[in-house]
Amino acid sequence: MLPATRQFEAALNIVAELRAAGFEAYLAGGCVRDLLLGREPVDYDVATSATPDVVLKMFPRTFAVGAHFGVVLVASEPEQPGCAEESQDSRCVTEVATFRSDGAYSDGRHPDAVRYTTSAQEDVQRRDFTMNGLLLDPVKLESAHEMPSTPESLRTAVLDYVGGLADLDAGVIRAIGEPRRRFEEDQLRLLRAVRFAARFGFKLEAATSAAMRSLASRIHAVSRERVRDELTKMLTEGHARRAFELLEETDLLVQVLPEISRMKGVAQPPQYHPEGDVLTHTLMLLEQLEAGCPVTLAWGALLHDVGKPPTFRVAPDRIRFDGHVEVGVAMGAEICRRFRFSNDDTRQILALIENHMRFADAPRMKASTLKRFFRLDGFAEHLALHRMDCMAAHANLDIWNFVRERYAAMPEEAVRPQPLITGRELIAAGYAPGPRFKEILRAVEDAQLEGAIATEEEAQELVRELFGA
Repeated sequence: MLPATRQFEAALNIVAELRAAGFEAYLAGGCVRDLLLGREPVDYDVATSATPDVVLKMFPRTFAVGAHFGVVLVASEPEQPGCAEESQDSRCVTEVATFRSDGAYSDGRHPDAVRYTTSAQEDVQRRDFTMNGLLLDPVKLESAHEMPSTPESLRTAVLDYVGGLADLDAGVIRAIGEPRRRFEEDQLRLLRAVRFAARFGFKLEAATSAAMRSLASRIHAVSRERVRDELTKMLTEGHARRAFELLEETDLLVQVLPEISRMKGVAQPPQYHPEGDVLTHTLMLLEQLEAGCPVTLAWGALLHDVGKPPTFRVAPDRIRFDGHVEVGVAMGAEICRRFRFSNDDTRQILALIENHMRFADAPRMKASTLKRFFRLDGFAEHLALHRMDCMAAHANLDIWNFVRERYAAMPEEAVRPQPLITGRELIAAGYAPGPRFKEILRAVEDAQLEGAIATEEEAQELVRELFGA
């Protein structure tokens, strides 16, 4: 049984009102595709012959965010069917787009001008891929206000002017019309094709793939934020390895992330990395990323060995990557700047790169060092990255198990205990404030974390012993 949702009900209400007013209206785009694949859509879009000014007048709560492109957002009121449980500030919002044909795309992202049309068949010709060019006519459903019980029961209600049903059945991503033109209109489609193919396990149709390779360099016309967001979706939708394999196959990887592309063919010492080169290892990490994983973990997994290609050398004993962590942190910082990550996300991504090799020393760490290791922000992500790193290489999880067990057993008050003394007590004891305070307090905290001292009196005695009266 397909799940009924408030968003679905809200979209059907909009279609019904437009139909009652004499206009054509259909569910359109990704929501139709997802319903046919048995997936619950994230949102619902409506395509209609009604012009934006008509839509704005027909519905009480509208937002003309894209009216110059024929797009109006319609917010359904809470008392309407399907939205009864929502608060006044949390309405169902549906994108309503007027049938149109687009003019030239001078910026490679948006049409310079649009021409409204009353033809649904003409409208779908401007869309990106055949699977996204399908329309659903709710009037043809058994009940206009019930979700069909199976994807198959939807087919009689689908309008298919582009061969989208056949491509869905065949598992093919195919550009509508002439592929090169579709990608020249909007270069972000280059990445969307990869993401869709990875998400659904589809293959790229030959002419579509060829156009992508020939136009790969055009991706630089797209804003870095949009590129980052597409890459992030690829990394966090549960099919990251396939997405990055397709990026490499279509020559997009060298354009958007040349640092990752350069991993290909960079050998690793087989005694530690029997899986192969650095790119193969990284892809094996990406394969372990689960859908909905933290963005920072996903990017940390992608970039953790980014410093290996520039530090590769063959030593007498084995292949080495001296300083690859430090180099990787610097490269990761540049990538985060390039893609305009937030400061918080950048800090965590770089911390994952910087600390991923520290796990090897964990069994030999002093208690104080291990506890400080556990203090890393988002330590669960560090632990997850280490496990993936091991599984993508020798598959020995001994160290991971050691750290995981210690981390799980360590109470928070043992990792971050209340300080036994502070600068105030040092001043009261006659010590002059200055840089030395940091050294003194660090020594006291070390002893506390090691379990050597537990009271303020013991801390004061330790200070006298180590630093004099």
